[in-house]
Amino acid sequence: MDDFQSLVGRLLVAMPGISDPRFEHAVILVCAHGPDHAMGLRLDRPAPGVDLKAVLSNLDTPAPDGAAARKVLVGGPVERERGFVLHTDDWMMEDASMPFGEGLAMTGTREALAAMVDPLKGPRQSILLLGYAGWGDGQLEDELVENVWLTADADPGLIFDTDYDAKWARAVATLGVDPAQLSGQAGRA
Repeated sequence: MDDFQSLVGRLLVAMPGISDPRFEHAVILVCAHGPDHAMGLRLDRPAPGVDLKAVLSNLDTPAPDGAAARKVLVGGPVERERGFVLHTDDWMMEDASMPFGEGLAMTGTREALAAMVDPLKGPRQSILLLGYAGWGDGQLEDELVENVWLTADADPGLIFDTDYDAKWARAVATLGVDPAQLSGQAGRA
């Protein structure tokens, strides 16, 4: 596949009428993308009844009271019991953090969870997500051809913003498109 173009560090924005209800109005940050696979984290869906303080408490990790206000997101339908900390790359853990895109990294360790609530040593911005979205060989490319997803630049202001209800419309607007003008019908010219 000589013309393969990686989408690492870009956003996938679900088109209206996506056939999989798990991805309606989804905004997904692509963390890994190769010719035979892709992996991303959904940025707009808080996990019901779960906050950062509860997760840290369950792991016997000290958490400040402010952690109760920080939502945990559903990163996708795959391995929903597995946690990923998406964070700025000003905090990294050797042999555990995976840098990608512009100034971003992903780490799946208990140390990363503790760093999330450390204002002196932790990352400038971070989110805990449970699960991920995954695609097999050529699956994402096929979905792009079928107009299932729009692609957009990843803006840290959008990635780490906590206005989850408006995130999809804001992502669409970055493309210069009015979300109300998008059709749920796919087609080719």
